[in-house]
Amino acid sequence: MSAAHHHDHESHHDHGHDHEHVHEHGAGNERRVLIALWLTGGFMIVEAAGGFISGSLALIADAGHMLTDTGALALAWIAVRLARRPADDARSYGWHRAEILAAFLNGVVMLALSAWIIVEAAMRLMQPSEVLGGPMLVVAIGGLVVNVLSFLMLHGAGDSLNLKGAALHVLGDLLGSIAAIIAAIVILFTGFMPVDPMLSVLVAVLILRSAWKVTRDSAHILMEGTPHHLDPDEIAADLVKNVEGVDDVHHVHAWSLTPTQSLVTLHAHLKDGTDGHAALSGIKARLGSEFGIGHATVQLERGECADSGHDGHH
Repeated sequence: MSAAHHHDHESHHDHGHDHEHVHEHGAGNERRVLIALWLTGGFMIVEAAGGFISGSLALIADAGHMLTDTGALALAWIAVRLARRPADDARSYGWHRAEILAAFLNGVVMLALSAWIIVEAAMRLMQPSEVLGGPMLVVAIGGLVVNVLSFLMLHGAGDSLNLKGAALHVLGDLLGSIAAIIAAIVILFTGFMPVDPMLSVLVAVLILRSAWKVTRDSAHILMEGTPHHLDPDEIAADLVKNVEGVDDVHHVHAWSLTPTQSLVTLHAHLKDGTDGHAALSGIKARLGSEFGIGHATVQLERGECADSGHDGHH
């Protein structure tokens, strides 16, 4: 997302004639994601209905998996839209966190859903219920077709990490549809009903995996956790070593606005006679080139630190 920001920003300044091109590309991606979103979301309702009518838990589970996809695609769509906003918005925390909050809620709902499917499957294994293989097979094949179409849509929509994540979701969903097709075929040919809850558990595990990851990562960001690729002590040591006139860096705090945008605040102590402006530029340049941090707030100090004793992160 920040790459798109950066690109937009750059092209606007350096060569205005490219600016339109960037927007066109963004709009094309947005359209593709939106089509995939409507395909998946629309068919999810059909599949849930098919699951209730045929009595198939595997179909309901696959519809649940499609719900995770619809959530992931909706987030991808929001992110593509945000990336097209002017670069000034990157400095206000306004909308970027909405995406993370939505991802967290999405993850929590999915965890609950996969738990429900597993409990329901256990009940059905103890007391097998009748499943109509015919309608189940038709709906499951429809689901497979929709997933293939969605995947092709996303596959052509550029290579941002966000879209890759959405495409992976759809790939996982392909497995869910295949599981439902296999269950339907087994029921049609052998009448072995427990295969339906068995394969629904497989789909629930797929949902659980992606839900756990989304919930964990988004919770880490919402808790202002330090980004996984940044180590405050390492940043402090690097700046002292590489920026002229800086002899101590402390109170380093790093957190994420979104998974791709990191923010940092720190205190830098200057040696006597150091030009503050040069040191500040040096620190910001080093944070950008070495750690990929675009937004840093730096407090320059001479003499005693104003906050000493308040906060032990040295």
